[in-house]
Amino acid sequence: MELSFWAKTSGTWINAAAVLLGSALGVFLHGRVPLKLRRTVVQGVGLTTIFIGFLMAGSIPKAKAGPVDGVILALLAMAIGGALGEALGIEEGIERLGEGIKRAVKGGGSFTEGFVTASVLFCVGPMTLIGAFNNGLLGDPSLLLVKSALDGISSIALAASLGVGVAASVLVVLGYQLGLSLLAGSLAAFIPDPAADPRVLLATGVGGLMVIGVGLNLVEAARIRVAAFLPSLFLAPILWAIAARLV
Repeated sequence: MELSFWAKTSGTWINAAAVLLGSALGVFLHGRVPLKLRRTVVQGVGLTTIFIGFLMAGSIPKAKAGPVDGVILALLAMAIGGALGEALGIEEGIERLGEGIKRAVKGGGSFTEGFVTASVLFCVGPMTLIGAFNNGLLGDPSLLLVKSALDGISSIALAASLGVGVAASVLVVLGYQLGLSLLAGSLAAFIPDPAADPRVLLATGVGGLMVIGVGLNLVEAARIRVAAFLPSLFLAPILWAIAARLV
């Protein structure tokens, strides 16, 4: 039986609503909460984000392609993907998109930072990928509902510190997750079990490394150009497939 559009995408719409509601509450609290408290809350989100990133990155060793270790494949994906991302100017492109939206809505100075940080944080992760697949393939939004709760809480903290740019990330959430859910049917023949597929595990692990970078940026421990590594997510399964054929 063919699933309806709502059945395939319900989790994404709920996720988007959670981000908007959380961002609205965060923006409301923005001028009412002391700067030190806002920074501390964002650092708390950052530390939790780093922890989640390490959990995700733990899937890398499970993504071996014959004798080729998943760590080697992840390293290649990050190195090649990062170089490709810099050559394509992805970080700058996303920043220009954020600045364009900022001008359209007359956002504040931290608009682009909020937009980029939230877009990466909300879209990179196993719950996004597997949740969108499950929603699109089976009509099961349960993983995306859990993700909605996490994103809603995070958006409150981020918007309280970085402002309305966090809310603009809902455009990326909708575009990315809707695309994954609607494509899930055509991918079913290639990825029958996304939770155990080594290509998905490797992409999840690479995504975890990016999430760690987001967390380090949030706690102000580094300034990592996370968006430049976005091609790594798509290169990871390709590199795994190449390695599996060569061995």
